[in-house]
Amino acid sequence: MERVFLIGYMGCGKSTIGRYIAKDMGWRFIDMDDYVESRIGCTISQYFATKGEQAFREAEAETLKSLSEEKNVVVATGGGSPCHFDNMDVMRAAGLTIYIKVEPSVLAKRLKGAKAQRPIIAQKSDDELEAFIAGQLETREPFYSRAEMSVDGERLPFSAYKPFIETFAAMK
Repeated sequence: MERVFLIGYMGCGKSTIGRYIAKDMGWRFIDMDDYVESRIGCTISQYFATKGEQAFREAEAETLKSLSEEKNVVVATGGGSPCHFDNMDVMRAAGLTIYIKVEPSVLAKRLKGAKAQRPIIAQKSDDELEAFIAGQLETREPFYSRAEMSVDGERLPFSAYKPFIETFAAMK
């Protein structure tokens, strides 16, 4: 196993946890949103505004296929990445997928201050945010639940990830 893909809703901690895991394993960390932005030449918000979500999802899928060939990487995927095209199949074939689960109320608290940078929630009021997130999680759960591992993103200490990954790699 040469790749770990972290999946889950925005704000669940994929990037923070991913950086820690990569450092702990001596691997490279890649934030897929940052990687996509470097490939498309603008921010995701700008791309959404000018080209639309479908074009973004296509660019994201191409990026994921490219990243699935990298070695010794931990990839923090975009929150919607697993839900489009055959992205979950690509990730599962290329490495270990870990779903970081966090409750909608916690996600809403984490995301309130970052709405402007998140096109999907940018126009939601603080009062609408938690219900919107809960609805999106319900829609995305069938994709997220296909991950080989599911972890509690609110309570699992960073130090627990490496042993889980090593155990899984030994079984695979």
